[in-house]
Amino acid sequence: MIALTLAEIAAAVNGRLVPGDGGAGPETLIDGESQTDSREVGPGHIFFARRGEETDGHRYAARAVDAGAALLVVEHEVDSRVPQIVVADSTDALGALATEVVRRIREAGDLTIVGITGSNGKTTTKNLVAAMAERTGPTVASAKSFNNEVGGPVTMLRVAPDTRTLIAEMGASAEGEIARLTAMAPPHIGVVLTVGLAHAGEFGGIETTFRTKSEMVRDLPASAIAVLNRDDPRVAQMAELTRAQVHWFGLGSEADVRATDVDTSADGTRFVIHADGASLPVHFRVLGEHHVMNALAAAAVGRALGIPLAEIVETLESATLAAPGRMEVLGGRDGVTIINDAYNASPDSMSAALRTLAQIRRPAGRSVAVLGAMSELGEYSIEEHRRVGLQAVRLRISELVVVGAEARQLHISAINEGAWDGESTFFPTQDEAFAYLTETLRADDTVLVKSSNAAGLQRLGDRLGEAYA
Repeated sequence: MIALTLAEIAAAVNGRLVPGDGGAGPETLIDGESQTDSREVGPGHIFFARRGEETDGHRYAARAVDAGAALLVVEHEVDSRVPQIVVADSTDALGALATEVVRRIREAGDLTIVGITGSNGKTTTKNLVAAMAERTGPTVASAKSFNNEVGGPVTMLRVAPDTRTLIAEMGASAEGEIARLTAMAPPHIGVVLTVGLAHAGEFGGIETTFRTKSEMVRDLPASAIAVLNRDDPRVAQMAELTRAQVHWFGLGSEADVRATDVDTSADGTRFVIHADGASLPVHFRVLGEHHVMNALAAAAVGRALGIPLAEIVETLESATLAAPGRMEVLGGRDGVTIINDAYNASPDSMSAALRTLAQIRRPAGRSVAVLGAMSELGEYSIEEHRRVGLQAVRLRISELVVVGAEARQLHISAINEGAWDGESTFFPTQDEAFAYLTETLRADDTVLVKSSNAAGLQRLGDRLGEAYA
C-alpha cells in the first residue's frame, strides 16, 4: 500500500484513532498490506477485525499484533499495544481505504484499471490479462478468486505509485455488489464474460443476474471501454446500457476479436485469432474449448492496452493452466488422465467440461465423469442437475460417478435414460468414490472430476492425480 499517516487512514475510514503503547502518533506512516485473516498478517500490516457468521476477527487481534501488525481496524476497542482505529463497520472501512488509495494513485500516476465480471471464466481471464499487462509495466491482480467485498479491496490496496495496471476480478452474490466494487476502483476497461445460472439461487433468477452483471458497464464513462461477449445474448444487450466504447469478442464475424478453426484435443485448443485485420494461429494449452472465449476476452483487453497481437498470442501460448483446480491435468500412469476441474461449477461450466471430456477421450480408453453438486442454484437446482445427467448420456460418456447426496439427481437422471450403453454409480462420500475408482479405472481412461467448491471434490481429484502419477 502507499504510505499514509495514521491520521490520513482514520480520516479515510471515518474512524477514531486510539494510540498504542509504542509512541506512534497521528503522523506515523503505515504502508503495509491489509489483511482480514490473522494468519496472513506480517510485519507492518494492517489487520481489519471483521465480524463473520461463524467467528469474530476481534478475537484474533492479539495474534495479529504478535505477527507484526502495525495497525488494527476494529469495531470496538481491544487491548492492544499498537494503534487502533475504531469504526462502525470494518468491512466498510476496508472498502473506504481502498477507495482512497486508488483515488490517490489514479490522480498521481498513470494507472489503468481493468474490471472483470461474468458468471463463468473470471479467474481464468484475469490471469491471462495479468500476464499481458505485465508486459507494459508493474501489475496488480486479484489473488486466487479475491472478487468480493473483502477480496476486492484487499487487492486494490496492493497498488503502489509505480503500478501501471490494476486488474480487479469482481464477483457478486446480490445486486449492488459489483457497483460497490466499481465505485472503489472505477474501471477504464470493463469486461463482461457471460450471464448464466451460476449463483442464480442467490440472485433470485437470471434477470437479476443480468442486472447485477451489467453494473460493470452501466457507470462507465464515454472515455472507457466495455469489452463484451458478442456470442452471449444477454451480455450483448449491455451495449445498450453503457456510454463506453464497445469492443466485442466472440466466434462470430461481428466480433472485433474473434476465433476461427477451433480444434480441441488433449493438449489444448488450436485456433486462429483475428483482430485489426491481422490473423495468427494460436496453440492455447489451457484444456477445454470453452476457455477460448476467455482467451478472446483477454486478447480484447490486451488490444485495448495497446499490446501488439503477436505479443498477445505469445502470452496465450505461454499459459498452461487456467488456475489451480480448473481443468488441471494430472495422472499419466498407464495412460490414465485425471482432469481436476472441481474448484467451481455452474450449469454452463459443467456442460463445457463434459463436452471437453467427450472430445479428448482416447480411442482405446473410456470417458469417466466424476461429478458432484453445483451450488447456489436455488429453485433451478433439481432441473439443472437433471439436465447435466441427460447431457452425460447424450455425449455418450462411458461412466458417470456421482458423489454426494446433493448431486444424486444427476445419477437418477442418467439411469432413467434407457438408450444409454454407459453406466452410473452413486456414492455418498468421496472415500467410497475414491476406492471404487482406483479399483475400476483402466489403462487410457480419461477422468473428469467436476463440482462446485462447496462439494469438496477438488481433493478427490488431487488424490486420483497422486494415485495415477
